[in-house]
Amino acid sequence: MYAWPASEVPALPGEGRDLQIHDTATQGTITLDPGPVARIYVCGITPYDATHMGHAATYNAFDLVQRVWLDTKRQVHYVQNVTDVDDPLLERAIRDGHDWTELAERETALFREDMTALRMLPPQHYIGAVEAIPGIVPLVERLRDAGAAYELEGDVYFSVEADPHFGEVSNLDAEAMRLLSAERGGDPDRPGKKNPLDPMLWMSAREGEPSWDGGTLGRGRPGWHIECVAIALDHLGMGFDVQGGGTDLAFPHHEMGASHAQALTGEYPFAKAYVHAGMVALNGEKMSKSKGNLVFVSKLRRDGVDPAAIRLALLSHHYRADWEWTDAVLEEAQQRLGRWRAAVSRPDGPSADDLVEEIREALANDLDAPAALLAVDRWAALQESDGGTDEGAPGLVSRAVDALLGVAL
Repeated sequence: MYAWPASEVPALPGEGRDLQIHDTATQGTITLDPGPVARIYVCGITPYDATHMGHAATYNAFDLVQRVWLDTKRQVHYVQNVTDVDDPLLERAIRDGHDWTELAERETALFREDMTALRMLPPQHYIGAVEAIPGIVPLVERLRDAGAAYELEGDVYFSVEADPHFGEVSNLDAEAMRLLSAERGGDPDRPGKKNPLDPMLWMSAREGEPSWDGGTLGRGRPGWHIECVAIALDHLGMGFDVQGGGTDLAFPHHEMGASHAQALTGEYPFAKAYVHAGMVALNGEKMSKSKGNLVFVSKLRRDGVDPAAIRLALLSHHYRADWEWTDAVLEEAQQRLGRWRAAVSRPDGPSADDLVEEIREALANDLDAPAALLAVDRWAALQESDGGTDEGAPGLVSRAVDALLGVAL
């Protein structure tokens, strides 16, 4: 599966700072120190509807991670999946009378368009669950043969007891896990499971649903968590630098994925840092496809909203914060974009060397994008009130905002 075209990232003078970021597993801030190639896996969409602002906020956060790393002169190896077969996708296809494969292809294509418009840097590997199935089957067989998984009425479940580190990603107690499991795609109340939290690795074929050859597992399709594990292990290996997604993925998805990988390899940890973006709300409730309370990136673009303004609206909130999308948020972003573009359109201006370092410092401090925006605001206000004589300043500001914040002025 192909991703989307990459926008050019301008080179800046000097060098960026190592990223300090909040790690869900340790519940504290850690300094990431990748080698020459930084490795990141971000969980992708289930393509049964268009990209909403919650998606955009998540991918914006991890786009900033990439930009900080690139500014330190590292290469970035970024992998993202597409869950192009799953219950929500099949249910939506049946509801709307569409072929599930056509629905997935259409919404994935729209996601690519949205990511391109928002100048999100693409992954080097963009892998669909369906194309990953040949690599998933052997992993499930290995877990089963090692006693880390078991069969139940033709389905195969992972035993959470097989990983001594289970629970260390989300740091939740058993009751909280059980409640979230039921809410987020698990089946804790199914009779016959060894542990209510055990997640499905392989679902045996159901009548009327797609299925694939699973070798000794029989025909079926993969569970949600093993999909990402197979893709990450294949393209990144164990101990990659960042596992990313929204806060709703900490449990069960990232917790289970870590345990799958650790039981498979006998190594720890699956990822060095688990980084989670906050939720975006609309009218007091978290945006979600199930609730239908969504603001779509594509709809805003069709209405003529500049994608740079959408991106500034996202950047105006700290990535870990839960916040609410409103017309006022977008209006403020549009006004800010206008001020910045006016400021860099002049032939000269105040020196911007310190500004570049302020943006770098803000982003290195747990991706503090709001602080970075305020720094640019101050430079733009100084440009408007007093101006300056540095002929290179407007161009440097424009390049820095593009390179570090992904906003084209």
